[in-house]
Amino acid sequence: MQEMKDVLKTLGIKDVNPGVCTGTKWIDTTGDKITSYSPADGTAIADIKQATLEDYRKVIDTAKDAFKVWKKVPAPKRGEIVRQIGLELRKYKEPLGRLVSYEMGKIYQEGLGEVQEMIDICDFAVGQSRQLYGFTMHSERSEHRMYDQYHPLGIVGVVSAFNFPVAVWSWNAMIALVAGDVIVWKPSSKVLLCAVAVHNIVADVLKRNDIPEGVLNLVATSSKYLGDDMFSDKNIPLISFTGSTRVGKKVGRLVGERLGKSILELGGNNAVIVTPTSSQDMALRAIVFGAVGTTGQRCTSTRRIILHESIYEEFKNKLINVYKGLKIGNPLDEKNHVGPLIDKGASDTYFKAIDKVKAEGGKILFGGEVYKDPNCESGCYVVPCIAEVENHYEIVQEETFAPLLYLIKYSTLDEAIELHNAVPQGLSSAMFSTNLLETERFLSHEGSDCGIANINIGTSGAEIGGAFGGEKDTGGGRESGSDAWKAYMRRQTNTINYGSELPLAQGIEFNV
Repeated sequence: MQEMKDVLKTLGIKDVNPGVCTGTKWIDTTGDKITSYSPADGTAIADIKQATLEDYRKVIDTAKDAFKVWKKVPAPKRGEIVRQIGLELRKYKEPLGRLVSYEMGKIYQEGLGEVQEMIDICDFAVGQSRQLYGFTMHSERSEHRMYDQYHPLGIVGVVSAFNFPVAVWSWNAMIALVAGDVIVWKPSSKVLLCAVAVHNIVADVLKRNDIPEGVLNLVATSSKYLGDDMFSDKNIPLISFTGSTRVGKKVGRLVGERLGKSILELGGNNAVIVTPTSSQDMALRAIVFGAVGTTGQRCTSTRRIILHESIYEEFKNKLINVYKGLKIGNPLDEKNHVGPLIDKGASDTYFKAIDKVKAEGGKILFGGEVYKDPNCESGCYVVPCIAEVENHYEIVQEETFAPLLYLIKYSTLDEAIELHNAVPQGLSSAMFSTNLLETERFLSHEGSDCGIANINIGTSGAEIGGAFGGEKDTGGGRESGSDAWKAYMRRQTNTINYGSELPLAQGIEFNV
């Protein structure tokens, strides 16, 4: 379509794109071409010449040299570069949001929202650049001063997933930049064009400010050329990985074996508890967006609804009626609520999960089939599913990355919290209630065991001001806001003796 051709031209996407950028320079790579297809209509968008392992190693050498320069730049001046990146992203919000929607499949409003997240984290990071605080402590020794401070860490490797083709990179990259680090980004091979577009946008800012080559780097490739090499690379002190729990465990092991640091943002199995005192209209809206937004392909997507028995039937019927009214179709059509899954493999996984629900005794209440429409024949469109289940089912204990929503009944608050926490994952959670005692219990140490716990809002749509991440099989990582910046720096404790004597700590006497 001509509209998408204009978008690609605006974003600098060519028919064939190199797979390596060192911030200010594109490097012609030698790997096999990989074609990016839109799940919206199955169209081939453009090709990328993949980076090879040799290309990656050259990028690492360039990044190491760039770090020697970048770490010496005062943090507020690093923040000024990030501020300009945010301004540049504002100029390209519409076309970049449209590309995110077309290449990944999320609806257009979500594509725009993802770029807005990038802009927001730039604004946050600019302020953070003047607030890289340490602390002063009192020494037990007279005429001594103690304090701690934070220094740049080095190269930060960012490995992002397909579901957020640009935002997750920005959460990490903008904070790492103001911390004095340099970045090497390996995006999902399913959405490489979004990454190419981002680097085209930021390149102008870097060039205008004479930023050295190698501060912001892109390595666009697949596991064919870059398997575990990045995770095992001692040149990268910190790896931020977003993906499945299965792969994340492997990443954590490989990084841990070389005593590196990792930020792991892995799977979620997020639940909403709906109590008798809740606003059902509010809960419905939040649940439906959480369950079908991004076609159920967010790590914070709503997977389980834990409903009080007194409102179970009423709420269930309301939910089914809302699902019946969902508009499914091309994500660029603004009247649609639900776009396609990322590819046919994701569709196959969805239908296998539904078969397993049935085999374990669950009941399908709505959906769960291929969406049939002459304009939706890419093989990636499905009808979102609602199922009645029991929490202990094996399939319910897993994360199905698709719009599969489980309904579970509870009778007491203790039971609801127990059901809520009785899954391996611990990312996002929510309760809808106007009972203060219930909500405070849910947020207490006896309540939700997740990294994110919300009251009267859904499980998805986290703001960048708070630290994002979860516990248990979600990996324990934190990125984006709050004090997540500390992960991108190395901490140092300093003690200064400004006296003429040398007293030892703990009162030790040692005379020579």
